[in-house]
Amino acid sequence: MWEMASQRQAYGETLLQLGRDIGEIVVLGADLCSSTKTSLFAKEFPGRHFNMGIAEQNMMGVAAGLATEGKIVFASTFSVFAAGRAYDQVRQSIAYTKLNVKIVATHGGITVGPDGATHQIAEDLALMRVLPNMKVLVPCDAVETAKVTRAIVKEDGPFYVRLGRANVPTITNPDDPFEIGKAMVMRDGDDVTLIGTGIMVSQCLKAAEILKTQGISARVINLPTIKPLDRRTLVKAAQETGAVVTAEEHNIAVGMGAALSMLLVENKHVPMEHVGIPDMFGESGEPPELMEKYGLTVGDIVDRAKKVIKRKDRKGFGKFKRKGRK
Repeated sequence: MWEMASQRQAYGETLLQLGRDIGEIVVLGADLCSSTKTSLFAKEFPGRHFNMGIAEQNMMGVAAGLATEGKIVFASTFSVFAAGRAYDQVRQSIAYTKLNVKIVATHGGITVGPDGATHQIAEDLALMRVLPNMKVLVPCDAVETAKVTRAIVKEDGPFYVRLGRANVPTITNPDDPFEIGKAMVMRDGDDVTLIGTGIMVSQCLKAAEILKTQGISARVINLPTIKPLDRRTLVKAAQETGAVVTAEEHNIAVGMGAALSMLLVENKHVPMEHVGIPDMFGESGEPPELMEKYGLTVGDIVDRAKKVIKRKDRKGFGKFKRKGRK
């Protein structure tokens, strides 16, 4: 249905292109440059690339120091190390000081696969989202990854960008507009809104197709920016469809769905359901097997959509149906 492509490769190639035009860009790695694809930058600009070794905490400190000298710093490693092992340095040296460091972390979520629970971080978005001054993005495919990489260069301040390990479906087009802090309506619908981030956006689109065959009209929103949230688009969708399902490859208790719940409960009280990783660690396995075990499949989204639509009929929710709809 869709072509598969690597987000990591798109990041590495885009970073290299930016490096040719912007001399202030420097790149740091932590002994995983081949995996994060920053090795492409290192090959052409060895004097602007620094492999810090297996020392992620030091890497973040060095990134902060370089940023104080006017450099645009990209620091890349696996998500579990960038958000977890180096959290104190990210908090104290980068977020608190509002320095111009772009943390682009790969291998997020359980689709890391056979590496197992120690490498399958499902808490990184929560850790980064709660940091003041930090902006958090999760592109849905390789095309959007390239746009995100270009966009964060232009905006001063700290960013956390989460990428996956496996190839993902290409569901956006190069000509589609992209703006930090903006959600994108991928498909219109009246009965329920499916809001996905990262790899779960393609799952939402597939779920919408299945729901259509069953007489259910689903709106699908791609949410690449977890912080700051696009209040206008998200509240509008909740108002017009009256029911929301969120889908993310992240701990369900503390991720995008939790952030969106707070937003909507303060603005448009509608029934919600969440698809995500249960509050537990992952395990070794192939990505499709893990997606099924931890409830991240198209079928899971379809089931939650049906459930949340039924809840619209309960007292107090019916008023959110779009005017004129019968």
